[in-house]
Amino acid sequence: MKNQITNALSDFFFEYETPRQVLVRNRRVGVVCRLIQLGVLAYIIGWVFIYEKGYQSTDTAVSSVFTKMKGVGYTNVSGSERVWDVADYVFPPQGDSSFVVMTNYIITEGQKMGTCPELKGKHNCKSNADCEGGSFKRTGHGQMTGVCVESTKTCEVLAWCPVEDDHDIPDPPLLMSAENYTLFIKNSVTFPLFGVTRSNLVEGIDADYIGKCLHDPKKAPLCPIFRLGDIVKLSGFSFETIAKVGGAIGIVVDWTCNLDVDVKHCKPQYNFHGLYGNPDETDKARASVGYNFRYAKHYMENGTQKRTLLKVFGIRFDIIVQSLARKFDIIPTLTAIGSGVGIFGVATVVCDLVLLYLLPKREFYKNMKFKYTDTHAQQDSESLGLDTSVYYTLEANARQAQGTAQSNDPDSEAGSTETEK
Repeated sequence: MKNQITNALSDFFFEYETPRQVLVRNRRVGVVCRLIQLGVLAYIIGWVFIYEKGYQSTDTAVSSVFTKMKGVGYTNVSGSERVWDVADYVFPPQGDSSFVVMTNYIITEGQKMGTCPELKGKHNCKSNADCEGGSFKRTGHGQMTGVCVESTKTCEVLAWCPVEDDHDIPDPPLLMSAENYTLFIKNSVTFPLFGVTRSNLVEGIDADYIGKCLHDPKKAPLCPIFRLGDIVKLSGFSFETIAKVGGAIGIVVDWTCNLDVDVKHCKPQYNFHGLYGNPDETDKARASVGYNFRYAKHYMENGTQKRTLLKVFGIRFDIIVQSLARKFDIIPTLTAIGSGVGIFGVATVVCDLVLLYLLPKREFYKNMKFKYTDTHAQQDSESLGLDTSVYYTLEANARQAQGTAQSNDPDSEAGSTETEK
């Protein structure tokens, strides 16, 4: 028992095993093997390293965006002239990355709290019994008083009176001048993994350049000042259509950077997408048209609280920052190479399947690839009092002599090499 343990430990520490290899001279199998290896090599080089950049590590940015609008609008509604500046048509006014520019509106002036008839179609009635006092209707303007107004055949409500009438949307839009407003975008990004910080005001963009440039995808792709009409056009919408009822547009600032080259080449690209609806879709095909909201300006007049209500139709702009930075890293490189080397084993597996199961001489290849042992050999060695390794050495020498004799015999298959006709 002690000797067996000693021999086992000795074999474990002082012996080296290597797989047996058989050289097969077969053109069909050789071509299949090389084609598979060539495909794996093309996958590793073309897909993993060139397309997927498997030799680089990646990082996404932490970013901040602020905006500034400029431009003045003018309206003349029923002889009432008004000039609209940034404080009037931008919501919210803080310069956020998501904001609305008013392009059309319905104004209801001089509202005060009181009772007045509801609009036609909101809650029609024939008698007071049709108007339940103290109840509300989801689409109404206030609380019903229980009175049916004879002149309008609608229920009387406690609300801000006169109630808003938004059935007729101004066409053409009242603020078509918004097409010429300009938007300034300032964006900075930081890639924490690589310690790189960039701004969209890249090299060459100074105060003089900003003062005279206007973004153009071909002539001035890095200019951070955009004309609203150009943004709408590049997003695939018609400005007059979207200005009438409102909509939403996404401005994507794309930072895709290869930091293996000089950091000055890390520059943004601007893309524009119509986010709300399809520009080719007709209004009748949509359940809800445009984008709008309401806001009110309250004031006091002769001790009575009043307000001016505006239903605003506008274009909502969402500025979205996308980022991906890459840089060489030895760890993903070695991982990609290791996985590629492992995939090379597919060629060996496929060729073995062809050799051992598909070719006519598969039994011949099995005998050449595998070495078989049986219990009789071990019993014979023990009966002769020989060490197992000595017995197998003698047996191998005998088989080698037999193989030499068979190789001289032209009818012997075991000592021959397969050749293709």
